[in-house]
Amino acid sequence: MRRRRWIALWIVMIVVLLLDQISKRWVVDNLVMGETFQPIPALVPFFQMTRSENTGAAFGLLPQAADLFLIIAVVVVVALILFYRQIPDHARFTRFGVGLVCGGALGNALNRLEYGAVVDFIHYQIPGVISNVSNLADHAIVIGVILIVIESWRADPDERAAQSRRVMKQDRSIGDD
Repeated sequence: MRRRRWIALWIVMIVVLLLDQISKRWVVDNLVMGETFQPIPALVPFFQMTRSENTGAAFGLLPQAADLFLIIAVVVVVALILFYRQIPDHARFTRFGVGLVCGGALGNALNRLEYGAVVDFIHYQIPGVISNVSNLADHAIVIGVILIVIESWRADPDERAAQSRRVMKQDRSIGDD
């Protein structure tokens, strides 16, 4: 059972990473910086593809901290992989969410290494209200975090305490091997 959980984690991470990198490569090869492509004309101006880059965090915050965000991404992925073995068997949303977050973080980290910035292209907009350009890695991270939070909210306090006891018991039995 544990082996299947680890295989599932790696599959989710690799699928997210591949889809993210393939989509970004298409954008880099086919759109110049600032160019907009409208794959579904009926959805314009709410959805379109606009090539942009982001050296900072979400929404372009701290654009001079690209190296710091690269380090943070690697630390988060390592921490989540170490945490992964402690996730209970029934916590499927959390396990899937960890895979999404890790795959997305690695996708953006690879961009920082290759381009010095993250390639963004998914352009959502409500005219006069909000305009945001992101990428598949960003979406994977957000969906992953939402899944983790939803599952943590769904677990009642007694079940969370029982999960903690099971994890501690597993840790002790692993140490006895």
